[in-house]
Amino acid sequence: MMNSRISRGIAASAALAATALTLTACVPNAGAGAQAIAVTASDDGCAVETASATSGTITFTVTNDGTKVNEFYVLGENGLTIVGEVENIAPGASRDLTVQVGPGDYFTECKPGMIGAGIGTAAFAVSGDELSVTPEQEAIVAQYVAYVKTQTEELVPKVEEFVEAYKSGDDERAKELFPLARVNYERIEPTAEQFGDLDPKIDYRKPGADEEGIPFTGFHRIEMDLWNDAAVANGDYPGDPDLVPLTPEQRAEVGDQLVADVTELKEKVASPDFALTLADITEGAKGLLDEVAAPDGKLPGEENEFAHTDLYDFTANVEGSFVAFDTVRGLAVANGSEDLVVELDDRFAGMFDLLDTYGSYDAGFVFYDTVDDAARGELAAKLNALSESMSKLTAAVVTD
Repeated sequence: MMNSRISRGIAASAALAATALTLTACVPNAGAGAQAIAVTASDDGCAVETASATSGTITFTVTNDGTKVNEFYVLGENGLTIVGEVENIAPGASRDLTVQVGPGDYFTECKPGMIGAGIGTAAFAVSGDELSVTPEQEAIVAQYVAYVKTQTEELVPKVEEFVEAYKSGDDERAKELFPLARVNYERIEPTAEQFGDLDPKIDYRKPGADEEGIPFTGFHRIEMDLWNDAAVANGDYPGDPDLVPLTPEQRAEVGDQLVADVTELKEKVASPDFALTLADITEGAKGLLDEVAAPDGKLPGEENEFAHTDLYDFTANVEGSFVAFDTVRGLAVANGSEDLVVELDDRFAGMFDLLDTYGSYDAGFVFYDTVDDAARGELAAKLNALSESMSKLTAAVVTD
């Protein structure tokens, strides 16, 4: 069955929207007034039409002129913090990234193939006043930040339990806990991606780690070890030293590192310096759906390629996207986008109803390698419809 909190959120949408309308009716819709900047992404370049803007809402329209699926990033001054990203830009297609940024120094870059180091990295300067936020917007952001904190607080003990089973050699128990230990992380993954190297350490698959020349650690390093026979039979990594089963000492090292990394994530989110914007919330909601559809994601069955537990992650991503949408729904209604809210509620309900046919966290989901192409096509159709509606949310919510 659908998570009860999610189900109640959809059922209560009209009441929530009406309440929020009373609170936020004075908030203007500035989506159409956002600064528009064109970006041309290619296989070997990332051309941003201007290297500067004024503080506030900026929409980057990214057109992919290359032959590879691409993604575009706005990075913080340190070159690591992800201020915003848009993924899965197919050749010949365009997608928007809307961010809210205050004055400061940033960077832009593209990533053709959606793997490896970014290219075309260029400085991007923002001048002007600090961002102004209404009390209603502050309350909405605070509500979502509280949700993110709760997810990280739940994540750590689940990972600790999983790692303890793995380190002790109780492989069957560790396999049972593996997909459940990931749920809280998958609900908030775009937040983790803001912290530079934490997401690569926690959740990179082997091809991504190898491509970027970083140690292969985290959930998927343990997955490859737990399902070693499947990894060997997979045939994608012939002769790779990572296919050698880990010793107890190596298991302890990898497991302890994962616990340390998710604990660091929890501490960063709990820091008084941790902050999000409305655009972070709405773009994060969109990003969670992108995580499902990515070429190395859940829909194609590449996320958990040995465990085949992708439907747990798929469901968690959709849940996280719904919570983000649910948090800002009142602003969308106040800004005149009630039809979009109704549309999103309907499409989320359809997505959850379909996912429910494959199982639940409590009863377990079917292994994704048993889901045939026709069924995957049905999942893709529901996801694509939901993603199309979600792509309109930032413009409906973000204000200056």
